[in-house]
Amino acid sequence: MPLPGMRGTDHIGFTVPDLDQAERFFVDIIGCQRVYALGPFERDDNWMNDQLNVHPRSVIRENRHFRCGFGTNFEIFEWVTPEPPAPQPKNSDIGGHHLAFYVDDLDEAIDFLKSHDVEVLGEPVASKQSATGQRWIYFLTPWGMQCELVSYPNGKAYEADSDVIMWNPTKPAE
Repeated sequence: MPLPGMRGTDHIGFTVPDLDQAERFFVDIIGCQRVYALGPFERDDNWMNDQLNVHPRSVIRENRHFRCGFGTNFEIFEWVTPEPPAPQPKNSDIGGHHLAFYVDDLDEAIDFLKSHDVEVLGEPVASKQSATGQRWIYFLTPWGMQCELVSYPNGKAYEADSDVIMWNPTKPAE
């Protein structure tokens, strides 16, 4: 049985080293909109450990919520902790991750990022097999978090034979 009542992803939360820098990047470069902020959150009991699995004296300096186009919302955190932070994970690390942004024109979006001194990794890749029709490229945020641009304006090959189509920001939900 699946999770009762599950409808989709509401938001993705991640920690950044500097909220103001992250907000400038996601608003000014990516085009997200800030919706609201909360915090600070500080407790003198074990709530942080019990609820969030972090050191009990950890403090959420602030968290900010963003709407990003037609996709999932973001919640970004800035923490103060007694423990030193772990380094930014790579995709190959346990817990490694990336954010992928759908764009209509991959080449135009790459040029835009480069014009704003965003580090773009490698060259665009044309996917093969089930994802034929898709092109993608990775880039880094100013603090080193991995992100991806992806585009498949004419769909992906798997769609011709599949009963389930992945969510696509260019098509209404069916």
